[in-house]
Order: sequence, then structure tokens, then C-alpha cells
Amino acid sequence: MDEQWIQSVGIDVGTSTTKMIVSRLRLGRMSSTFSLPRYQIVERQLLYASEVHSTPLLGFDEVDADGIGAILGAEYEKAKISLSDIKSGAVIITGETASKKNAQHIVHLLAERSGDFVVATAGADLEGVLAGKGAGAEKRSQAIQGTIVNVDIGGGTANAAYFSRGKAIATVTFHVGGRLIRLNAHGLVQYVSPNIRAWLAAKKLRVDPGQEMSVERIREIAGEMARSMLDYLTGREREVSGLLVLGHHLREAFSVEELSVSGGVGQLMTGQPVKTIADVSRYGDFGPMLGAVLQQEREQGTYPVRWVDPEQTVRATVIGAGMQSTEISGSTVHIKAELLPIRNIPILKLELSPDHLSDPAKLRQEVTAVYDLGVRLFDQTSGIPFALSLSGIGYCSYQLLQSIAQELSDQYRRTFPESQTMVVICETDMAKALGQALALRCSGKPEIICIDQVRVEYGDYIDLGEPISGTIIPVVVKTLAFDERPNEKG
Repeated sequence: MDEQWIQSVGIDVGTSTTKMIVSRLRLGRMSSTFSLPRYQIVERQLLYASEVHSTPLLGFDEVDADGIGAILGAEYEKAKISLSDIKSGAVIITGETASKKNAQHIVHLLAERSGDFVVATAGADLEGVLAGKGAGAEKRSQAIQGTIVNVDIGGGTANAAYFSRGKAIATVTFHVGGRLIRLNAHGLVQYVSPNIRAWLAAKKLRVDPGQEMSVERIREIAGEMARSMLDYLTGREREVSGLLVLGHHLREAFSVEELSVSGGVGQLMTGQPVKTIADVSRYGDFGPMLGAVLQQEREQGTYPVRWVDPEQTVRATVIGAGMQSTEISGSTVHIKAELLPIRNIPILKLELSPDHLSDPAKLRQEVTAVYDLGVRLFDQTSGIPFALSLSGIGYCSYQLLQSIAQELSDQYRRTFPESQTMVVICETDMAKALGQALALRCSGKPEIICIDQVRVEYGDYIDLGEPISGTIIPVVVKTLAFDERPNEKG
């Protein structure tokens, strides 16, 4: 097999809107006939894009699962695709929706109902990277000698991802979005997100429910918010603007050559003029004004960056989720096909140094330490407590590989005696040999899945799809990070 197509779905449940896309991905062989087979996704085609639906909510603090299910069911019918045709993709829950009390339940429920291999993901960092890929920033960064930041602004959050030479190098997320301040048709404030209260106070701006706002006043607040975000992104000022940051701050300052804005607010930048209170509040929030002031900043050229148009605006995240989230493992694998697909396995990393590899006692000590951590973090289960990622192994002799297999299998069976499946992820092309060595020692208790050519980090989760043509495994590495502040509404 030199190439094959698989179909992929992307579903984005955001603060304001819910969207779905169907794409197809072409797998091509990238290695020569005389070397280990290595496959990559070499082409991605968009087959179907749903309309943009308003996200159904039950009050301010709960997602309407039945409402979203009905939307997706109708869209699958329109796309003329059956769930059994879908072999990869992602459901991503984004913005303030990820802080709803039933968000984690909803995203897994949707994933299970969306095809044979669709993964559940959440978290602003991943959202920013996927949106940047969908908006074309990753590809653009390969063409310019410099760094591009794409900021995807929706209803509840703005997710920024910095790309350089085709790689995401940093992410940061802001409480910036169209639905953080909601208005009726007369400019009466209906809701103010608690997430922007500290920033409003620092800026000496007062916005409260029941307050009547003029167009000029809304323009002032939207302008201050847009400039604070741009100040932070470009490194101009980060103390007051940092009050808008959700989660971690940037560890260092990046010199930014280009900036693109995607998301619903990105689309509003080139929308209808915003002159009256009816123009401002046409969606029941201040999103149109936020788009207008960003466009004004672009035209005035106040910031030392080139503004570029994204390839996608409102669908950037969903296209990233449906077309850019899947990787391929398949140089050498050891699998039992009937065990796949498997979803949402947490990662433990075993990082081996030359000392560990040359000293059996140190190897044993390191494996013990990692497995002990697994006992503390994860439940004793008859399933898969975690996937063990091996890194630091370069050239591996037959004798060394047998030693590693012996240590890993002996301690795993002692520490996790109920586990029926052991999953090992190798960074280099040794999965088949290591998998066979582990299987020989375990004799089916546990079964062994060993894959290669996948890089993961501690804290990631991984999903493995059904094998394609016997030995190619679709893989999605993702971050499951839900905002679990229980008492905040919005």
C-alpha cells in the first residue's frame, strides 16, 4: 500500500457557536522500498462544513447535551456520511463552555456518538494550536523568516498560538470574547463575566448588569480590551493586560513579525459597520464592537506587526480539530487489532539516560519510580492504567532491548496485576522488536500494544485508532484540561 484515504470529523462546541466539518486525509508512504515503512498524512481535503449553530445551553452553567446531539445528528445526515465511515478526528469543547458543570461529561458523550475513532479534547492550549493550524498560521510560519501569532477570538476566550518554522512554540489564552458582556437591543447590560472584573477595575471601567450603555462607552471598553490583548501579545505591556490571561503566562517575550485573527470575532472585523446600539447588540453581546475596534487597530498600524488574513475565521478551530489533529504511527508496531480503538489513556514518561541504559540497577530504580508514580496517580484497573512513553533510547542492541523488556514486564505485572493490556510508546523505530520481547515474557497477561514514531509529554492523553492496512495506526495526542472552578457562572 503506497497511499490510502481516511475520513475525519471535527466538532467544536464553543461559548457562542457549535460547528462540524468532515474531511478526508490521504496517507502516503514517505520511506523508500528498502527501508522501514513510514507513513504520513500528505494531503487534507475538506468535504463538508456545517452551518454555524448557536450553542444550546441550559441556563448559564450547563450545556444542553440533547440539543447538541440533535444538531450533530442532522448535520451527519446532511453530510451523507455514516458514523462507521469516520476513522479519526476530534470533538473539542472551547471557550467558557469548557467551564460549564457538565462539560467533561458532554465532550466524552459526543466523542462516543461521533464515529469509530473520535477523541474528546478540551483545553485552551490545544484549542489555540488547532485554531492556528486551521487558520493557516502553522503553514504561513514555514514561509516567513520569523514568528506569526494567530489569535482565535470567540465568545468567551481568545486563544493565541505562536508559530515559528512550522512548529507551535508557545500559547497563551485571554478572557477576551464577544459574549463576556451581553446586551439587549437597547444597550442594557444583561451579563458581565466575572472573569474580567479584575481587569475592568484596574482599568477603572465600570460595567454592571442593568446599566445602560452608549455606543461610545461600549467602544471605549472594547478598545481597551483589544489593546490590552495586543499589548500582551506584542510584549508592549504585561502587568495590567496580564489580568486578562487565563491560566499560564508566556515564559518569555517573542519577537512577532505577523499577526492573524480568526474565530467569530475575527470574522466580525470585516463585517457590517458598527454605528448604532442596534449594530452593536445584534447578537446580544458586544462582539461586533470588539471586531470593529480590532479592525481599526489594524488599519491604524499602531502595533509593529504585519496583520495578515487567516485562511479561515469562524471555522478555524473546527477545521484544525477535524483535519490537523491526527498523526500516524506505523514504522514498526506490535498490536492486537481487536483491542483497538482505545481512547483517553494518560501518559507516563520513562526518560532514560545513558547511565540507566548502562547500569541494570539504575534502570530498575527508574522503572520502579515511574510505576510507583503510576500507582499514586491512576486507579488499579483491569484495563489500561496509563501508556508508558519511552524516550532517550538511541541505538539499542539486542541485549539492551531484552534487558529493558525484562524490567518493564516484570515490574508491570507485579505493580499492576489486574491490568489486561500494557501500552508502550516509543519515539524511535523499535516498537515491533520491543513489543515482541514484552509479549514473549507476558504470554498474554497482559496483552501488549507497542507503537512508535509518536512524541508525547507527561500530562498528555493519547487515543489509538483501528489499524489501517494492518500496521498503520491513526493516533491523536491531546490535552484534556477542563476548567473546574465549580461556583463561577458563565
